[in-house]
Formats: sequence, C-alpha cells, structure tokens
Amino acid sequence: MDEMFKPSRRAFLKGSAAVAAGSVAGAAAAQNADPLITELQDWASYTGVGVDETPYGMPIEYESHVVRRNVEWLTASPISSINFTPIHALDGTITPQGCAFERHHSGAIELRKEDYRLMINGLVDKPLVFSYADIERFPRENHVYFCECAANTGMEWAGAQLNGVQFTHGMIHNMEYTGVPLRALLKEAGADISSDKWVYVEGADASSNGRSIPMEKALDDVLVAFKANGEALRMEHGYPVRLVVPGWEGNMWVKWLRRIEVVDRAVESREETSKYTDVLEDGTARKWTWVMDAKSVITSPSPQQPITHGKGPLVISGLAWSGHGQITRVDVSKDGGITWETARLGKQGDIKALTRFYVDMMWDGAPMLLQSRAMDETGYSQPTKEQLREKRGENSVYHNNCIQTWYVNAEGIAENVEVS
Repeated sequence: MDEMFKPSRRAFLKGSAAVAAGSVAGAAAAQNADPLITELQDWASYTGVGVDETPYGMPIEYESHVVRRNVEWLTASPISSINFTPIHALDGTITPQGCAFERHHSGAIELRKEDYRLMINGLVDKPLVFSYADIERFPRENHVYFCECAANTGMEWAGAQLNGVQFTHGMIHNMEYTGVPLRALLKEAGADISSDKWVYVEGADASSNGRSIPMEKALDDVLVAFKANGEALRMEHGYPVRLVVPGWEGNMWVKWLRRIEVVDRAVESREETSKYTDVLEDGTARKWTWVMDAKSVITSPSPQQPITHGKGPLVISGLAWSGHGQITRVDVSKDGGITWETARLGKQGDIKALTRFYVDMMWDGAPMLLQSRAMDETGYSQPTKEQLREKRGENSVYHNNCIQTWYVNAEGIAENVEVS
C-alpha cells in the first residue's frame, strides 16, 4: 500500500468508528438515523423470485445503464457500424459477452451449428470441409485475449472529440476463448507451412470480410474459437465459430469463419489496402500494421464516471494492454504528465490481455489532469498524441494508442481534453 495513503486511510477508519459510536449516543440521534437502517423495508417483508423464473440470468434492473452504445453519426448505417463496450462501468478485466463491443460490415447473421461448414483449401495436400462437430473433436485450448478494433480512439487524432471513455476507447473487449489452434487444422489438411506462405481467412456474412495472415502467425497462437467466457459465442461475435488472432487488430478476427485458403502471397483484399492502413502526413499509406501497440486509459474517474462522493478516499482505475505481450508497468499522472506515480496492477501475467490498474488516493477537491502511460515487456512505452502526430501527421484513423487526458474539476466532473 502507498505510504502516503496509509495515514489518511487510518484517519478515515477512525472517523467512521466515531460516527458509529455517535449513532447510539441517545434517542435524539436515533430519530435522525438513516431510515434504511431503522425501518423494515419491502425487500425483507416478502419472498423473492424463484429459480424457475430465471433460466438464464440477466443483470438486475438497477444496472440497466451498463450497456453497449453506438454513435449514430459515426457510420452511415447501423448494419455496418460499432457498439461500444461500457468500460467505464466495469471492473476487473473479463468483459461479459453481453457488453462486449461489436463491429459489423454487413450486420450480424444467424447461422446454425448444423449448417456450419469450414473449408481449408489452396496449397494443401487434401482440401477439407469441417462441420462444427468435426472442429469440437480436436484438442482444445483456453486463453484470455483482448480484441481491439484498429479504429479504437481513431476520432481523437484531430483533437478531443468524444466525451466518454466508452466512445473514445470502448472498441475493445477481453474474454476467455475456447478453441482449436489453427495449426492443428492446417496440419490435418497437409498445408504447405513454409515461412513465405500466407493464409487467407474469410467470413460467411454478406461482406465476406477477408484478411491475409502470415503463416508464422497462423502457426503461432491463432485459434479457431467456438466458446467465449465458457459459453457459446453470441451471434454478434461470430456464432458458431470465429477466428481469434491474439494481439492483432480486430478486423483480422474474422467472424462466422467459413474458409481458410493457403496461398503463396498476401491477397491484398479491400480490408487490408483501402481500409486498415495508416495514412501518413504525405498522403502515402503504411500497410501491414497488424499488432496493437501498448495502450492504456483511466476508466474511473472519466466523463461517464464522475466523482460523486466528494472529498476523501478515491480509487483511480483503468485498463492497459499490449499486442506485443505482457503489461509490466502503468504510471499515472494527476497533473497532465508533469509528474508520474506507478500504479498498482491487478491480476498479472496474462499475455495479450487486459490488465487492470489502480491508484488509491485521498482527494482534496483539487482539479486534476488525469493520464495513464503503459509499458510492456518489450520496453515499449505508450506515446503522447504529439509524439504520434510527429510520425504520422493528423490524417490517420487507425492504431491511435496515445496517452488520454481527462480534466477533473473541483465538483468531480470529468471532461475529455488535450494538453500540450
């Protein structure tokens, strides 16, 4: 525990004890007590809901605000759009499937397991078609990975735009995936796995979203997944089978996976040429930017999660991740990057997964410029927005992993701002 925090925490506990002692000092004090303590409440006077009424558990109505949201003006149609994860309202690292962001190019489709087929063709000894039941017979693995859209934080290139962490950073989720390593299916088909070969993966939806993946990555940690967080994939996440490409941009995580073709060169489809490339200041486009670099953001306090309890103990909380591996450290600044302190990491050791971080403090009501800065096992440190602009200008959309700033005023209200 932070040494600065200890004395304040003891004082807080001492004060709480004093309040408790005062509450039994006399009848007058009891008359002014919280009615939730002194009165019999409705929930204690009748029986509750029976187990036969909750065959599949749903969040209680008091948490109905914790939902995905879209930005109506961001895309021309909700059929080809994004729903953002409410990361400001979550804790820990695992994203519930019902809250996990969704991105579609032609809408989510309904595809039965019984109708599902996956073809492997191209440079293989024996082209194969797998049913869903076939895939389930292969040895499976379980891994927790983050999936981040390459356009996450993309609107912020031109300045502070969207006033909410759900919208600036919510194109991300972190789930435990169950599936079969892609290398096992390639081996079954007798694929040419030479280092100069590629696989072209394609989805079954109307957009036929297709991406080229180098063979080295395909043989490493790519999963053909059929479960997330222990249950079947949701329709919007590619039910019944999707691809998981750990640490790489979400567009490569092809949903409703229907075909894997082994090829001798990248196909250079629409999604890897006119889209998901980085436009530089001189107008040229940099392609093959697959890995999502180290990134972090403070989720609370933030514009959708203001400080409502006033002065006193405050937990600053956020998320960090890196497509290159493990997050090893996160620093937090309360003064816009002038000074930094090292945050306390939650569960550690996950590779290419979200890491939760915390800073425990006593807030005296002074305004703050909150920032976080992530570092990963390669030694890479998250850059400022100005550092990114120096390299790429302001024409980019994708792969914006800049340091985010929230201005918190004396009332605890947070706002998306830029500092220079």
